[in-house]
Amino acid sequence: MNTDYQDNGAGLLVPAQKSIISAKGIYHGLHVRDGKVIDEWEDENIVPTEGLNYFLSIGLAAGTQITSFYLAPFEANYTPVSTVTAATITAASTETTAYTSGTRVAWTAGSVSAGAVSNSASPATFTFNATKTIYGAFLISNSTKSATTGTLISASLFSSSKSVVNLDQLILTYSFTLTSS
Repeated sequence: MNTDYQDNGAGLLVPAQKSIISAKGIYHGLHVRDGKVIDEWEDENIVPTEGLNYFLSIGLAAGTQITSFYLAPFEANYTPVSTVTAATITAASTETTAYTSGTRVAWTAGSVSAGAVSNSASPATFTFNATKTIYGAFLISNSTKSATTGTLISASLFSSSKSVVNLDQLILTYSFTLTSS
């Protein structure tokens, strides 16, 4: 086995660092009640194996591109894991359907720049029609509420739960970044 070495700047040879690709996402949220922001937060997500496989497929293996993605909030105190999929996220996280939109809310991507893409120009707004406790959200390719098909791109357990009541809004922005070091 060949190992490459590099000077560490202090005259010592150390094993060379390999390039590492990192997929990272951030959920930014606003909780609005009666037109006033009552909470604002940012939480990192997990990009599960299903999402990573999708990116590899379309980027390197001539896979089929998915052109629409949707955000969905969930009610369980569930920590997403790398093995969660579109088939399992709905039940594992207890996806909430208690908002006025007839489907999951569209995630409308802006332009890709500097290895990042976001829906910050068009945040997803959920207007609730019941009292619920929201623990997190996920990004998926199927618009149907509670559907178990599609491709799961990311999921996040928020650092604190959000207690929503009728007519409260959660406004979610999801930003995705790929970096190499």
